[in-house]
Amino acid sequence: MLVNKLFETAIIGGGVAGTSLLFTLARYTDLKDIIIFEKYEEVSLLNSNPKANSQTLHVGDIETNYTYEKAKRVKKASSMVSNFIHHFGGVGEIGFVRDKMVIAVGSDEIEKLKRRYELFKTLYPYLELWDEAKLKQIEPKLMEGRKEPVLAMGASGQITTVDFKKLSERFVQEAIDTEKNIQIRYNEEVTRIVRLEDGTYEITTDTTRFNARSVVVNAGAYSLLFAQSMGYGLDYAILPIGGSFFFTKEKLLNAKVYTMQHPKLPFAAIHADPDCTQEWCTRFGPTAFALPKLERYHSLHLRDFISALNLDKDVTSVYMDLLKDKTIRNYILRNAVEELPWLGKELFVKDAQKIIPTLRAEEIGFAEGYGGMRPQVIDKKQQKLLLGETRIADSGAIFNMTPSPGASSSLSIAYQDALALCAYLGAAFDEEKHLSEIQNREQGAGSK
Repeated sequence: MLVNKLFETAIIGGGVAGTSLLFTLARYTDLKDIIIFEKYEEVSLLNSNPKANSQTLHVGDIETNYTYEKAKRVKKASSMVSNFIHHFGGVGEIGFVRDKMVIAVGSDEIEKLKRRYELFKTLYPYLELWDEAKLKQIEPKLMEGRKEPVLAMGASGQITTVDFKKLSERFVQEAIDTEKNIQIRYNEEVTRIVRLEDGTYEITTDTTRFNARSVVVNAGAYSLLFAQSMGYGLDYAILPIGGSFFFTKEKLLNAKVYTMQHPKLPFAAIHADPDCTQEWCTRFGPTAFALPKLERYHSLHLRDFISALNLDKDVTSVYMDLLKDKTIRNYILRNAVEELPWLGKELFVKDAQKIIPTLRAEEIGFAEGYGGMRPQVIDKKQQKLLLGETRIADSGAIFNMTPSPGASSSLSIAYQDALALCAYLGAAFDEEKHLSEIQNREQGAGSK
């Protein structure tokens, strides 16, 4: 087995997280030798694939499961993706300007939405309240047959929809177009990472070995497995959550339509999204349920799955706490049933009728081959589920686990990792260039 040259940085994982780091290092640092490994034949075939997510650029304005502070962080992070799309000519190809809204159904939800609007309009000045007359005009399907009062908080003129696979491909192309030595290893699975006595990292794949002065693992649930194999993150475990979708047979909505989040539920409430890869037909979902896999629609590696679960009394305690709550227990059961043939569609359509009241089961179909896995991290010490990104970093090694909104925050995470790598390696980061291209535009600027 050959040992190849020494690289300055090795990136494990060719999804949107890995490719955003490749782009950031290639364009904004003076690092010259960078290698990225992707075990499949092209980038973003898993969770960054448009079939595996809702194609939403999460900004925090209509996601009612975000607190004000989280929304503020997500807004800043996601604006980098929006800025990239504007600066590198990706509007209409990678990112799409379309309306979006969150609807409140019934008097209780409407009052909550009004209060949220008063608080959040300072953070998102473009937000508007749309009454029933406005909704009937712009999205008539929302109002047909509706008996309860409804109010929406929405926005126009924003990049709301992103094909994260095309975004990944553009990241790779922009990195290759630099004068750096960029090596991309497709169809090459990393099996082992070891820190050597001289402080460098030996990366073993299924065909050869490579050495690098630093390593960043952006490989979903496998990021934690690699970290734990090196003695990091032993107090973490993975709860693998799968999600599925249902398609309508025709285009019913023009806008992304979210619903109000139940405060007890840890996963996003049902929403409807025009699909940018399916002529904007409406896709409903996702369901959310625990699935004994680390990668959706790929063969199960049982040993990896068991390792990721990291089962002990602390992890079991988290599961039991989730199941003790009647609301969460019923939600989990309902989502599991919605995966069943015929019965699942009949049950799911009742949830979807909160968005389109006249929707019938025969108008939707299970989206075969759609859906992904989100590695939700459990902190065993605190005995709680950690929602959002988790990062482990030490001695030039970084391990990222990035469930939603990880894709929307990919360039922000890459920026943080690039600064850390530059500090560790003694490399330079071109802050001025990064500021002018990636950080200098608020979400929505220039998109009117």
